[in-house]
Amino acid sequence: MSLIMKDVRLTYPDGDRRLVALDDVSLTVEPGEIVAVTGPSGSGKSSLLAVAGALVTAESGTVAVAGTDVTGLGQKDRDRLRRDRVGFVFQQANLLAALTALDQLLLVAHVTGAPKAAARTRAMELLDYVGLAAKAHRRPGRLSGGERQRVAVARALMGEPALLLVDEPTSALDAERGHDVIALLRDATRERRTATVVVTHDLRHLDLLDRAMEMRDGTLTPS
Repeated sequence: MSLIMKDVRLTYPDGDRRLVALDDVSLTVEPGEIVAVTGPSGSGKSSLLAVAGALVTAESGTVAVAGTDVTGLGQKDRDRLRRDRVGFVFQQANLLAALTALDQLLLVAHVTGAPKAAARTRAMELLDYVGLAAKAHRRPGRLSGGERQRVAVARALMGEPALLLVDEPTSALDAERGHDVIALLRDATRERRTATVVVTHDLRHLDLLDRAMEMRDGTLTPS
C-alpha cells in the first residue's frame, strides 16, 4: 500500500480547549488508486493531507507511506520521505514567476540532487505528458490557469512519488479545465502507480475518480 492511515487523531489548541481536527481517521489508498475527500470548510480535509504527507505529526494512530511508518521517524527522515516519496499539488499552482515551466521542474531535481542531463530529459518528458512540451520555456504569466495547474502536476511527479496529495486543484478553473486537470491526475495515477488523494469541494468530476470519502467534524466516512 502507498498510504495507510489507521485511527489517526489530531487536535489543535482553541482557547482553553482543543479542537479535534481528525477523530480516529482511517484511510488506505493503493498504488494506482485515486480517492476524493470532500466535505465543508473546517471539516479536517487539509489536516488529513498534512498528516498523510508527514507535514504534521498525529497525536495517536499510525501513518505509513510506501511501507514506511511515518510516526516513528525523526524530523530529518520525515523531510527525506516527503522529498523522495510524496508529491504535492496545491490549490494555487504556486509557480515561481521568474522561472519557465521547464525550470520549475528542474528546481525539484536540483533539490533532490538528480544528475542534470537526466533531470532535463525527465522534465521534458513530463511536460510532454501533461501536454505542455511546446510551452516549456514560457513563464507562468504566459500560461493559462489550467496550464499552470498542469505544470504543478508535472512538478509533483518529477520525483516519482509513491503518494500524490492534491488540494483543491480545480477551485480557480472553469468546468472544462477542471475536468481536464482531474482527468490528468487520474491518468497519471493509473500509469505511474501513485496513490492519489484529492481534496475537493468540486463535486462535478467525482465520476472520474475511484471512490469518494467525506470529512465532517474530523471524521471520515464513505461518501
